[in-house]
Amino acid sequence: PPMPEELRAQVEPMIAIVRALGLPLLRVPGVEADDVIGTLAVQGRAAGYSVEISTSDKDFAQLVEPGITLVNTMTGSVLDRARVIEKFGVPPERIVDYLALVGDSVDNIPGVAKCGPKTAAKWLEQFGDLDRVMAGAASVGGKIGDCLRAALEMLPLARQLATIRIDVELPQPLDSLTAAPRDVENLRTLFARYGFTQALRELETAVEVGAPAGGKDLLDTRASDQPARAYEPAARPAGATTPAQVASVDRSRYETILDRGQLEAWIARLRASDLWSFDTETSSIDPQRAEIVGLSFATADNQAAYVPLAHDYGGAPAQLGVEAVLAVMKPLLEDVGERKVAQHAKYDINVLAHYGIEVAGIAYDTLLESFLLNSSANRHDLDTLAARHLGHRTIAYDEVAGKGAKQIPFAQVAIDDATRYAAEDADITLRLHRSLWSQLEVLPGPRYVFEKIEMPLVPVLARMERAGVLIDGALLAQQTSVMRKRMTELVGEAHATAGHAFSLDSPKQLQTVLFDQLKLPITRKTPGGQASTNEEALAEIADLHPLPRLILDYRMLAKLVSTYTEKLPVAINPRTGRVHTSYHQAGAATGRLASSDPNLQNIPIRSEEGRRIRQAFIAPPGFMLIAADYSQIELRIMAHLSGDSGLLAAFRDGVDVHRATAAEVFGVDASVVDANQRRAAKAINFGLMYGMGAHGLASRLDVDRRTAQEYMDRYFSRYPGVRDFMAATRERARRDGYVETVFGRRLYLANIASRNAAARAGAERAAINAPMQGTAADVIKRAMIEVDAWLRDEYAGRARMLMQVHDELVLEVLEDNVQDVRDGLRIRMMAAAELAVPLDVDVGIGLDWDAAH
Repeated sequence: PPMPEELRAQVEPMIAIVRALGLPLLRVPGVEADDVIGTLAVQGRAAGYSVEISTSDKDFAQLVEPGITLVNTMTGSVLDRARVIEKFGVPPERIVDYLALVGDSVDNIPGVAKCGPKTAAKWLEQFGDLDRVMAGAASVGGKIGDCLRAALEMLPLARQLATIRIDVELPQPLDSLTAAPRDVENLRTLFARYGFTQALRELETAVEVGAPAGGKDLLDTRASDQPARAYEPAARPAGATTPAQVASVDRSRYETILDRGQLEAWIARLRASDLWSFDTETSSIDPQRAEIVGLSFATADNQAAYVPLAHDYGGAPAQLGVEAVLAVMKPLLEDVGERKVAQHAKYDINVLAHYGIEVAGIAYDTLLESFLLNSSANRHDLDTLAARHLGHRTIAYDEVAGKGAKQIPFAQVAIDDATRYAAEDADITLRLHRSLWSQLEVLPGPRYVFEKIEMPLVPVLARMERAGVLIDGALLAQQTSVMRKRMTELVGEAHATAGHAFSLDSPKQLQTVLFDQLKLPITRKTPGGQASTNEEALAEIADLHPLPRLILDYRMLAKLVSTYTEKLPVAINPRTGRVHTSYHQAGAATGRLASSDPNLQNIPIRSEEGRRIRQAFIAPPGFMLIAADYSQIELRIMAHLSGDSGLLAAFRDGVDVHRATAAEVFGVDASVVDANQRRAAKAINFGLMYGMGAHGLASRLDVDRRTAQEYMDRYFSRYPGVRDFMAATRERARRDGYVETVFGRRLYLANIASRNAAARAGAERAAINAPMQGTAADVIKRAMIEVDAWLRDEYAGRARMLMQVHDELVLEVLEDNVQDVRDGLRIRMMAAAELAVPLDVDVGIGLDWDAAH
């Protein structure tokens, strides 16, 4: 498959960091990194160096010789000649032949069917090398012999693919590849920008002890033409806590609570405090599977304590025990009058709920405070926020629990170390709240969103996560089988279309077939200058030849299988028999909820195969699913924000807005608008919300750019309010550095004043889209809060929310209550916001999600 966009976006930042570290960097266009490494290794050995290749890739075993070894830093293993022979059964000079026979799915080398490592080693020992194996194939009996003979035409290519080149022409000589001094200031900026908390800590520690650091600017200016404009949420208000004002952290003052008297004294101290923080230490980051290990609290700077509940290493001090402590803490944690602050409170709520504690009174969540102050910031975890806002380096988890394979569970961390770590979390959370709240409380819009939307939503999401959703694993297994069969058929069709076999998963082989053999036009290129074979590139040439469409269909099925039909059954919680996703309020800058483990937001609905996956989301016996989806909500918000009379009239009259737009753009009566005209109008309506220009619209509609521009000109002449809104939004974004939703949520735009035209244009597109997408996110969040309260009050045990997917809510409802809940749900969702046009909600009912949609 092509490089995922999420990974592609990380390449240039990674390169900038490598350069700032002072490390030499080689990028050879058109050459794989393996070949550059192979060439360097051989040149280094020839120059008298002792060469180590840090890798877990078995391909590199072919390079091993005296003076060249492989080191796997994850396992600590070292491969020299003797260990290569011991591991693979063949010497390094036969590894390429071995790989050609065995195959390698990672490198798209098919190999000989049914030939495993032992068979390959036996053949090479018997015949000598691959050429002799091929020459003697007739003498190999049985089914394996048939497989070998069937692979004879492919084996020379397999050998070629497995061979690491050692003759690459490098852009600079070996002796020039020396480390330069680190650029500390740029590293600070880059590490902070991308959330490399541990790396930033190590950098500051090295600087403190006087490690050498250079000031040379090693950053490639192509990665960022200028420092990002630092739009802060607001000037720090008078009285706000600054790092200089924060009392230094004194971990020696933290207290370990080991007896009932200490615990009761601390409970009294907590009750006497106007606001206190708390945190849980657990056995897992998955709240649905986590077991509690300890609790920490803080009432003021350096006044924090840790209660170890379930540390299980030998020689642990006497502990009060889980049941004893939680029984005493339950009234305090459930008291709505006890105002509390937490970092990522939803996690702690879910953990404690499994112990029968319904946490209440959480007034503040520092993660959400940070998010509402600047949703564009990279990270909002405690360690990052402490460094960013308090200038404090917190104890890292691996400092007390170890790293990698040697890491121990928190339950085995020594009590003194656990106290310093856990109590510091509570201490820093309380300090962070004071700093963040002093900035947030003076901003009316963000404060409203925090107090009226985000904080009330926390317990709602926690309940949805605990509820989970029932999955039909057998149906998914059946779908996997069907799709894999179709994938095999598509491979065969692709091979027949191309006239020979090739790997549909290999970009390099696709480039050869599509552009060298079939001479199809290259419409896009990779950052390295090669012909792109990503989805967009293939879609643009899919009408020119059948092969690109076959590849796209194959990739679509491969993604569905690997992401959903095979992964969802594995995600079923054995305790509940249901799948429990995690919702992230700070997952998208616009305020939209994200979900993970598994991600339920991206299950496709437009394809038949995607809809089938939704059939596996089922209601338990006696219940049904209700799916309620806002209809064209972002277009309605566009009408509200722009105030355009034409759009407002279309929605108020309840007409088909895309048909109405087509009638305006093409100058015809709405009754005679054809399907193509409506499709074009729909592309315009939605494209404009995402800042699409004439070029993008032309590509979407498959028309020339001038025609697309004419469509847009007609659109804006009919809807001048939209044009004026977009212009005013861009100007306001340039002036303020941010845009806002209807409810006051802000999105900061770091590149809105960039000298880089592409970056600036991207920020302008975001400025137009964010108010609509962000308002839509606010609306459904308001609806969720209202619906949750209504269901708990009137339908407890008979109806509950299970999922939120973009503009859709999915409920599980007792069959006898389905009609009443459906009607009440629609009313409450429509009333979630008062806009200049009415909100509309489509509601469906079924035994599975697809049937209800």
